[in-house]
Amino acid sequence: MRRAGTKRPADGALSRTPLTVPLEPKTIMNEAEILKHAFAMPLTSPAFPKGPYRFFNREYLIITYRTDPDILRRLVPEPLEIDRDNPVVKYEFIRMPDSTGFGDYTESGQVIPVSFQGRRGGYTHCMFLNDDPPIAGGRELWGFPKKLASPRLTTETDCIVATLDYGSVRVATATMGYKHVRLEDGPVLASLAAPNFLLKIIPHVDGTPRICDAGGIPSAGYRSQMGLYRPLQPETRQPRAGTGQ
Repeated sequence: MRRAGTKRPADGALSRTPLTVPLEPKTIMNEAEILKHAFAMPLTSPAFPKGPYRFFNREYLIITYRTDPDILRRLVPEPLEIDRDNPVVKYEFIRMPDSTGFGDYTESGQVIPVSFQGRRGGYTHCMFLNDDPPIAGGRELWGFPKKLASPRLTTETDCIVATLDYGSVRVATATMGYKHVRLEDGPVLASLAAPNFLLKIIPHVDGTPRICDAGGIPSAGYRSQMGLYRPLQPETRQPRAGTGQ
């Protein structure tokens, strides 16, 4: 029996059809039809589906370390503020085994504790994933700074072992005992409710930033629908010469 959405090539092997956007018979791909279906690229087979998105059974290993506050100030965009009295970075490994539309993957990266107008949160400095759809979706929808690499978070007998490889280069290794001490629920829930601050950059064809917005996404919204992207300050745009945009 042939599955819906597949076709049989000449060699008899099954492969997925590249057309995932439903098109009516005799469709002409004019401007109205493009705008009707435009969501992500490629147009007829987007790299990721539309939301809402839900993420279940996530596992975290987070290493917190102190660093030079002057370096943090050079990395964190204004108007976000760093804590000069406690200049730390959170290096995170996250297993994402059940993610709507994105599949089963692992991610790793650095989050810098910051504040904006007195509200504390985390500025996501960089992320590395081993799955293309959440890389494309994370970058294009919300501005998460994601790149392709090989993070792993596994259990070796009675130890949790996390690694990040970029090509053949080992970037980071972290270990800890397996569930030796239970964390209190309060601080963990508070950290999950804190907003993620992001710098979303989408370039124009000439290399200038077509989109360059600093925004904050509440983690609770990220866990459920991720439909929020709030500019930190009023946006000002100058018309591009010859385009009116």
